[in-house]
Amino acid sequence: MNERPEGAPKAADSERLLPVDEHVEEGCDAEGRKVRHRGVYLLPNLFTTANLFAGYFAIINAVNGNFEVAAITVFVAMVLDSLDGRVARLTNTQSAFGAEYDSLSDMVAFGVAPAILAYEWALSALGNVGLAVSFIYVACAALRLARFNTQIGKADSRYFIGLASPAAAGVVAGTVWAVWTLGEKSGVAGQDLPIVVVVLFALLVAAAGLLMVSNFKYSSFKKLDLRGRVPFVAILAIVLGFAVVFSDPARILLLAFLAYATSGPLQYLLRLRKRNRSQV
Repeated sequence: MNERPEGAPKAADSERLLPVDEHVEEGCDAEGRKVRHRGVYLLPNLFTTANLFAGYFAIINAVNGNFEVAAITVFVAMVLDSLDGRVARLTNTQSAFGAEYDSLSDMVAFGVAPAILAYEWALSALGNVGLAVSFIYVACAALRLARFNTQIGKADSRYFIGLASPAAAGVVAGTVWAVWTLGEKSGVAGQDLPIVVVVLFALLVAAAGLLMVSNFKYSSFKKLDLRGRVPFVAILAIVLGFAVVFSDPARILLLAFLAYATSGPLQYLLRLRKRNRSQV
């Protein structure tokens, strides 16, 4: 008769004692059967880790007063964030672990980093009000990411419900970058801004945060086929687009993200107007 030695773990509890690097995840194969996988996928999580580092690097630079570097790093984090998901889909390496890790990285890069950047650059001049505004942005980013995770597989993938956190970060970091580059030429930057401009910036930060938790629909651009053939003119348009952005990256990127942020409320108002006309 085989007896379990005293103090030995039960079979059901053995997985609780797995080493840290022995991550186990359940999935389904092509035939719908449950399959268990050990470990995590390296390639997409490398991009996610780089995204996390970019957010951390932006925070360090914002605290040290390197506002332009911090703002640019937030945009670098956006590129890395867009790559990890697409690489995972193209290589068929999606996983629940990767999705959760990506959300945590996004919280640092697009939630905490822009809020600290905004506070250190200008909102600190408002005292506790500036602190409250930056916290509102952080809290809204956390709520936005939590809601997004609960809607995976349920909501229409063509749209985001609420402004995506990278786009909100683009509005905040883009404003800092654009005004900072302008200030270097005029001798006015950061805490030297007029109080009216600081208040307007605080309203912008709060609005970006509230848009993240709104119910406005935003295009996700996830239906774009990057592997299919496109007309030659499309490549030409992309080249021209890069040329326009690099001519004045700070202001062009800011305008692009502001346009995207306002597209949700504008589309809602257009749909509401169309509905009211149809009822008349």
